Amino acid sequence: MAITRLSAPLAAVLTLEEVKRHLRIEHDDDDAYLTDLIAQSTDHLESISGLRLITQTWRQYLDAMPKGRCLRLAVQPVQSIMEMRVYGETGSPQTVSPVNLELDRVSSPPRLVVHEAVQPARAVNGIEIDMEAGFGDTPADIPDSLRRALLLLVGHAYEFRGAVPLEQQPACEPHGFRTLIAPFRGIGL
Repeated sequence: MAITRLSAPLAAVLTLEEVKRHLRIEHDDDDAYLTDLIAQSTDHLESISGLRLITQTWRQYLDAMPKGRCLRLAVQPVQSIMEMRVYGETGSPQTVSPVNLELDRVSSPPRLVVHEAVQPARAVNGIEIDMEAGFGDTPADIPDSLRRALLLLVGHAYEFRGAVPLEQQPACEPHGFRTLIAPFRGIGL
């Protein structure tokens, strides 16, 4: 299984002003650096949790339909399934009717049940699922504890800015970061 982001979020999770207020910074000297730290901290949280914070679109690829036709989705929370395609013998995609797709948003990770028997003819990436994921379109839609976790991570990276190059941030996570995101992480059994 592979995933690809098709469209990026239209807004940042944290604003520069929020971060500067949190860190009690009154000058503009580090604005560009702080903006980079916001982006890297957001990427880190999303990569370790599987969460997508602000609305964005993703494509998930699968080689075959699993038994029971219940697919685990790689990103969460999933707002909607935009389209599912299965590649047939001719190599052209066949769209699965939306009435045959049932999204389980409650499970972690979310699941997609396909009520139609489909099997791709292509051995690799024969199934494509386009989905919209994220808590919402604005930072106000994101749970407060996740925003606080990001503020901690940005602050921690800013504090140790000379010790670790920007492209290697975060070098470590601050105390409390994992606790704040724990309720939103998937649990493997």
